[in-house]
Amino acid sequence: MKSVNQHRRMFLRYGLAGLGVILSNVLLLPPLAAASLSSRLASQGDLLPPDQNGVRLPAGFSSRIVAQSGQKLFNYLWHAAPDGGATFATQDGGWIYVSNSELNNQQGGAGALRFNAQGEVIDAYSVLTGTSRNCAGGHTPWQTWLSCEEVDRGLVWECDPFGKLAPQVRKALGAFKHEAVAVDIRQKQLYLTEDEPDGCLYRYTARSFDIDGNPDLDDGFLEVAEVVAKRVGEVRWHALPDASASELPTRKQITASTSFNGGEGIWYHEGVIYFSTKGDNRVWAYEVSRQRLSIVYNAALYLSPVLTGVDNITVNAAGELLVAEDGGDMQIVVLSAGKVLPLLQVIGHEQSEITGPAFSPDGSRLYFSSQRGISGKDSGGVTFEISGPF
Repeated sequence: MKSVNQHRRMFLRYGLAGLGVILSNVLLLPPLAAASLSSRLASQGDLLPPDQNGVRLPAGFSSRIVAQSGQKLFNYLWHAAPDGGATFATQDGGWIYVSNSELNNQQGGAGALRFNAQGEVIDAYSVLTGTSRNCAGGHTPWQTWLSCEEVDRGLVWECDPFGKLAPQVRKALGAFKHEAVAVDIRQKQLYLTEDEPDGCLYRYTARSFDIDGNPDLDDGFLEVAEVVAKRVGEVRWHALPDASASELPTRKQITASTSFNGGEGIWYHEGVIYFSTKGDNRVWAYEVSRQRLSIVYNAALYLSPVLTGVDNITVNAAGELLVAEDGGDMQIVVLSAGKVLPLLQVIGHEQSEITGPAFSPDGSRLYFSSQRGISGKDSGGVTFEISGPF
């Protein structure tokens, strides 16, 4: 395992600027947004030795374990293999953290922790059961959680984080090995990643909207992206003939579609869709208004990359990207203004991965899980809260 000082000496000799590389017959531009990002978290300083919970943090930050797999919290046993997550504000000044369970054979689903305004856990409950390998997903502006099944012909389930309404399957979002979803709040379109070596990037457009102007997730069409090689970074969208994949997988229905090697986390922020691909350790940026794609981070350009095993993504209010590692050094890494620096590291969890990073609605706390914990087993999951000068 590399130390922070070793990381600092070795990272980014080549820089993020001037990428313009050809990969998989697609020519890509330098990053569209990274150069203008704040470096608020990236300037926090070196990580200190592990705290009592085995978490290395910068000075001024602290960790708390809020749940462990198998732990009884109120009337809910916190689920095994915690994965993607998101937070939702509550009317009493508190918030809810929703977390997926990436178990096979209809043993997956999603659970929730409810916090009061003081940050105390006051309830825990299920929001989805009977599904398989609920990996990541995405929050919606209308306060629901989209939980994605990472299995062949997997589906997306829309869940109520408050636990009041029954989950609804949204078949119009396609049947494939779903990873994550992000909602473009301006265009009211959804973007979806696919966890396959030859997976695709998808976009959903609703044909109708509810009384509040939110897109109907049962009445719309799914498209797949093609990155046009002749026009550097330009993305063209093609309608899928069969989103249900009844005869042919969605990624094979349009011959012109572009493959992305293992689509992972995806996030929307101020007109840009960010997503990661684990097969080639890249983070991408799609600028919606210009329909152009670029690479924000490429581990292959580093002599000793700080960030490997790219997975879930979130973005803070300052516009900094936080990328969780699946394996790697078990870190959450900040990408900001050309800097690539760890925000935190979990020690002793070498057979695990970091999942579900999400800030509390006020941005003062960060939640995430070590999916398999110290044991390396699904039953060993640990869910953390980080507080500090975010």
